[in-house]
Amino acid sequence: MKADRLLSILLLLQTRGRVPAHELADRLEVSVRTIYRDVEALSASGVPVYAERGRHGGIELLAGFRTDVTGLTADESRALFILAAQGAHAALGLDAALGSALRKVMAALPAPYRPAAEVTSRRILVDATRWKGGPQPAVDLDVLQDAVFTDRRLRLRYRHSGAKEPSTYTVDPYGLVSKAGVWYLVADRRARPRLFRADRVHSAALLPDPVKRRPGVDLADAWEELRRQVEERPGGLDVTVRVRRSRLDMFLRLNASSLAELPDDEGEEEWATVRLSYGVVREARQLLQFADALEVVSPPEVRAEVAAAAASVTELYQRVSGPSS
Repeated sequence: MKADRLLSILLLLQTRGRVPAHELADRLEVSVRTIYRDVEALSASGVPVYAERGRHGGIELLAGFRTDVTGLTADESRALFILAAQGAHAALGLDAALGSALRKVMAALPAPYRPAAEVTSRRILVDATRWKGGPQPAVDLDVLQDAVFTDRRLRLRYRHSGAKEPSTYTVDPYGLVSKAGVWYLVADRRARPRLFRADRVHSAALLPDPVKRRPGVDLADAWEELRRQVEERPGGLDVTVRVRRSRLDMFLRLNASSLAELPDDEGEEEWATVRLSYGVVREARQLLQFADALEVVSPPEVRAEVAAAAASVTELYQRVSGPSS
C-alpha cells in the first residue's frame, strides 16, 4: 500500500539521514520514479523532505525534523512483545534496557493497539531452554561482547568436551549466537569458522589487533556454515528400538536430537518402533533411563552396550546397599 510505503520512507530517512533514491527503490521494491513521486507526496503533506541530484546526492529530511509516529501495526506491536524472550537479554546484561525500551514503545503505540500488546506480554511466554536440561552453568559474556562490538581479536582458554585441560586459541569473532538457551561464540581460527560454547571458555582476553574476517562473510553466513556442518554430520550409527506407547511421548521429547525419523503415531500395538542415529556406541547409554519400557532391536553392539550399562548400575546399587539380610 502507498501509505505503508510513505511511512517506510519517512522512518528510513529519519533513521539513516540521506539515502540515495535507488537504494530506497531497492529496499521497497519499486522504481526510482515511484520513489520520487512518493517524495513529492510527502512534501505536499507537510513533511520537510527534499532531493539532491548528483553523484553524492540523495533524499533527505530537513535537519532537526523528527516524527513520533511509530508506524507499528497491531501485529507488529505484538511481535515486539513476544520477541522479549526470557534469558537472552539477561545473559547480555540488557534486561533493564529491554524493560525501559518496551515501556517507551508502549507509550508511543497508537492507543487502540496498547491493550493487545499488554495482553500479549501476559499471554505469550517464550522459554528457550530444553526440557530437563539441568541447571545451566553461569556464563560471563562481557569480554566476548567487547570483542564482538569493538571488532577486536580474542585469546581464549577453551576446554573441549571430554578434555581435561583447556587449550589456547587466537580467534577472530563474528558474533554471539544463543541456540536453545546455550550461548556460542562464532569466530574464525586461521580463516576457518569455529564454534565455541561460552560456558566452556575458561578465560578470554581482548587483543589490540583488529579482527581479520573473511571478506564478504558476516555472522549469519558463518553461523549457517557451522550449523550445516553440525546438522549434516553423518550419525554413523543407526539404532532401532521398540518403546512402550505409554512412554513414547516422553521418549520422543528427550531424544528429539537423535531421532532419524518419527514413528507411526497411529499404531494400536503396545510397542512403537523408533529409529535413532548416534555418533558412537557409547551415546546409546542414555537409553537406559527407559529400560523398563524399551527394547533395543539393532544393532547388536548397542544392545550389548545398554545391557552392560544396566549391569554396571545394578552392581553399583548392590555394592552401596550391601548384602541383603
